[in-house]
Amino acid sequence: MTDHLLSGVEPDPAGDAGHPDAPPRAGFFTDTSVCIGCKACEVACKEWNALPEDGLSLTGMSYDNTQGLGASTWRHVAFIEQSAPSPEGRTELPLADGRGSGGTGGPGGPDGPDGSGGSGGDLRWLMASDVCKHCTHAACLDVCPTGSLFRTEFGTVVVQEDICNGCGYCVPACPYGVIEQRPSDGRAFKCTMCYDRLGAGQEPACAKACPTESIQFGPLDELRERAALRVDQLHAAGVTDARLYGHEPTDGVGGDGAFFLLLDEPEVYGLPPDPVVTTRDLPAMWRHAGAAALSLLGGAALSFAVPALKHLARTTGRKAWR
Repeated sequence: MTDHLLSGVEPDPAGDAGHPDAPPRAGFFTDTSVCIGCKACEVACKEWNALPEDGLSLTGMSYDNTQGLGASTWRHVAFIEQSAPSPEGRTELPLADGRGSGGTGGPGGPDGPDGSGGSGGDLRWLMASDVCKHCTHAACLDVCPTGSLFRTEFGTVVVQEDICNGCGYCVPACPYGVIEQRPSDGRAFKCTMCYDRLGAGQEPACAKACPTESIQFGPLDELRERAALRVDQLHAAGVTDARLYGHEPTDGVGGDGAFFLLLDEPEVYGLPPDPVVTTRDLPAMWRHAGAAALSLLGGAALSFAVPALKHLARTTGRKAWR
């Protein structure tokens, strides 16, 4: 491993991984402002990837009963319930094609059940489809001892389940808490960005199934340009809280292959505000460990050398006296 792979800008992850003629890096742009929480992406992901049913955690607190990403949930639609301002002070969110959406959503809001807009203090829902970020600097790749995790020609990160030994090193290494071991056999699983579909020239199942185009798939550079224009559109409409997350190549993970447009702080969506690749300091740690080891070896050698030299001096002195 080198510093180049663990920090700073890495513009060509696929090329650095040994794919010299790789296509443009592929990615996801998830525009949460048009997510309707239908969970079609969750269903499509499970169906295409033949993921096992992992149960419903009926919390009684939300329509979000899958609660988070896991070994058998590679797409997760979060329902974040917030206390919303009065309808009079609420800004209508424009759709991606410029038409109005009627509001930010939620019961009692402008597009609530009765269409009346409700009263001040009602809840609003922020909905967002979460997924593996396919980081530029992926710590899970750095710590995998078997090579089960690898970088594809599309710049994505995939787990080869057949050679995963279940060590679990990748789980704490992920700064987003995405990858997880399946309890039945201990192997790690996560989103592959439908690697098999990409190889056949198709888009991932989740993006194909999304009815509002909240999940957009394509070349990462094009998605970043499209996302910047979308943020400008929302700001012009008065949605000043709109911001991009994971799009910046100079952030702590070198930019994500799956990034998001959010309508609130990242923490509200359960995302770390300033993610950093957990193996960033490994080169410096190895250098310090090497220096410490050399110092210990030097000290040990010296501890043996000094008595030997003293003994030699005493022996030589006695022989010279005789």
